[in-house]
Amino acid sequence: MDIKQVLSFIKIEHTLFSLPFVLMGYLIATRQFGAENDLDLLWILLAAVGARGLAMALNRIIDRDIDAANPRTQGRHLASGSMSMRTAWALAAVFLAMLLISAGLLNRVALMMAWLPVLTFVIYPYMKRFTWGCHFWLGLCLGLAPAGAWVAIAADVHGWSAITGLLPGRTEFLWAPTILPISIGVALWIAAFDINYARMDVESDREQGIHSFPSKFGETATTRTTVQLSLLWFACFAIADPMDGIWFLAAAAVMALANIVVVLRMERFADFQTVLFRVSMLTGWVLLASLMFGFSVEPAGMALD
Repeated sequence: MDIKQVLSFIKIEHTLFSLPFVLMGYLIATRQFGAENDLDLLWILLAAVGARGLAMALNRIIDRDIDAANPRTQGRHLASGSMSMRTAWALAAVFLAMLLISAGLLNRVALMMAWLPVLTFVIYPYMKRFTWGCHFWLGLCLGLAPAGAWVAIAADVHGWSAITGLLPGRTEFLWAPTILPISIGVALWIAAFDINYARMDVESDREQGIHSFPSKFGETATTRTTVQLSLLWFACFAIADPMDGIWFLAAAAVMALANIVVVLRMERFADFQTVLFRVSMLTGWVLLASLMFGFSVEPAGMALD
């Protein structure tokens, strides 16, 4: 086993989906509370890589039989036999250790809450066996990315009150005005992406009894629902407080672009899935850039301080 095989096994390029939202959670928290440790960003990034690797390893291990029966995925490492189960479990253990050690180096709250993403990762592969709601569960997995980074910084200042405490003089939790709508927006955004990604496997899913939105409801409903979900995730990003006009315009632009790609899909794009992947990947980075630019031109201090 070499590094190239490991990176291929965990689909390292998919890290580009969650990484900008991890950084958003970090930036928002440091803007709101300040950073007490210069190494916090390093531990957050290592924890994110560990979480991403663990999630993919578990998905490949649990879904190996489904992958082997699907022509599109039968070449994957475990399905094809190019990687042993022992190696896959060893990689999962390494990524779990990376997550836990990094969380522990952040603070006690981050370490004690690490069970939550791990649990969602374990449950996700089984969801498709029972319900088309699996797409939304995957959204939950990625929606935890900005929330986790935010909590890691907030807990340095507030401890467990970062989760349970209220804003001074208000009835809202510390995490409610800004990071909650962003996390919900991320969850809806990735659910919309995954619903469209599942278009590739409609026939195989129906043959194997795997539940997905496209196999259950068909092409027209998939397109219509994707547009509706895009409007919802845009609304979540738009109401996040305190964000500026640059953020709003960036969210509107990537939402419009995503909907154009989905509505035109097969009729205009020779490789719809590749175009969808690239546009979806771009979304987080555009939003991150707009957030960084907005923070750089505004006076220091946030409304939530």
